[in-house]
Amino acid sequence: MRLKICKIGVALLEIFLISVIILTAAAVVEVTILDFGFSDMVRIWKEMLIGGIAIVILEALIFWAGIICVYLTSVQLGIRIRVIGALVGFAPIANIIALIVIIRTVSGEIRFESERIRRNENRRDLRICDTRYPILMVHGVFFRDYKFPNYWGRIPKELKTNGARIYFGNQQSASSVADSGRELAGRIKKIVSETGCGKLNIIAHSKGGLDIRYAMSYCGISEMIASVTTINTPHRGCKFAEYLLEKLPESMQKKIADSYDATMRKLGDQSPDFMKAVTDLTAYECSARDAAMKAPEGVFCQSVGSKLNKASGGRFPLNFSYNLVKYFDGPNDGLVSEDSFSWGEKYTFLKTDGKRGISHGDMIDLNRENIPGFDVREFYVRLTAELKERGL
Repeated sequence: MRLKICKIGVALLEIFLISVIILTAAAVVEVTILDFGFSDMVRIWKEMLIGGIAIVILEALIFWAGIICVYLTSVQLGIRIRVIGALVGFAPIANIIALIVIIRTVSGEIRFESERIRRNENRRDLRICDTRYPILMVHGVFFRDYKFPNYWGRIPKELKTNGARIYFGNQQSASSVADSGRELAGRIKKIVSETGCGKLNIIAHSKGGLDIRYAMSYCGISEMIASVTTINTPHRGCKFAEYLLEKLPESMQKKIADSYDATMRKLGDQSPDFMKAVTDLTAYECSARDAAMKAPEGVFCQSVGSKLNKASGGRFPLNFSYNLVKYFDGPNDGLVSEDSFSWGEKYTFLKTDGKRGISHGDMIDLNRENIPGFDVREFYVRLTAELKERGL
C-alpha cells in the first residue's frame, strides 16, 4: 500500500512538472514571439487570465495531492529534503530543482523496494533464513530494545520475511560489560528454557559484542550458543574514549552521567551506569578483556566491520565524531576503528566506493536509508542464510 501511494504521488508530480513547463513555454511563445496588435494583446491577456485561473487551480490540486502522497509515505526523502522542499516552494527555479530531486529520490525508492519485494517473493518457499537455532539480536550501548523505533531498523522484518525466528537481548542501555553480560546470560537461559530450542545464534552490534563475549566466557552459557557474529564491535577498544575521559573534568563527567542515568531510569532501565559503560569501551579495558576472553570450542565466531569514507558521509552525530576517532584510532566507521573490528575465525570488512561509505549506524539501519552499493537488509539475510548453510 505504501509503495502504491508513493507511485501515485510521483506520477502526479511528474504530470505537474511536465505540464507547468509546457504551459509556461506556450505562454512565453504566445506573448513574446507571435506578432499581435494591441487589441489582440488585450484579448489574449483576458483569455489567459480566465483560463489561467482554472489551470492554476487544477495544477495546485495535482501538485498538492502528489506532494502529500510522497511526503506521507516516502522513507528515503528524509527530513532534510522535506524541509528544503518546503522552504523553496515559492522560489522560482529553486522549487523546480527541489521537485526534480523529490521525484528522483522517491522514484529510486520505489524501484529499490519493488525489486526487494520481487526477490523475497521468488525465494519465499526456500525460507533461507530459517536457521536451525533462533537468532538473538543484541543491541549496543545507549539504546534499548523498543518495538518502536526498533534498534535494528528494517532488518528484523526482512529476516522474518525470509523465515527467521528473532529474539532480542533486552539488556539495559548502559552498564558495565560484566553487568550487561550477566543480563544477557539470564535472557539466553530463559529463551532456551521456554522454547526448548537448545541453542541460539547471536548477532551483536557494537558493545553488545563485548557483552556476549563476557557472557560466554564467565556466565556458563557457551553450550547454549551456536554462533556469535559481532557487528562493528570495538574488541580492542577506542583510544578516543580514553582521551575524552582524561580531558573532561570529573565534575562534568558526573553531571553528564547523572543526567543520563536519571533519564534512562524513567525510560525503563533499572540500574543504568553511564560511566562504567564508557570506561569499559576504552582501549585499555577492551584490550585486557580481549586477551582474556577466548572463543569457546564448538561455537562458530565471526566478526564484521565497515568503513565510513569521510565525515560528511555519516549522519549526526557520526559526522562530527569521525575526525576525532580518525585522529586517535585511524580509519573508522564514525565510532570504532578498523583495527578493533576483527575477531573470531572469519572476518568480513565492508566498504563502498565514493564519498559516503558505511557508518556504525548504517550497520543497524539506524536511519532507514537505502545506501548506494550496500543493501543492509540483504546483507543480514545473506549472513543468516550462511548460518543456515553451516547447519546452525
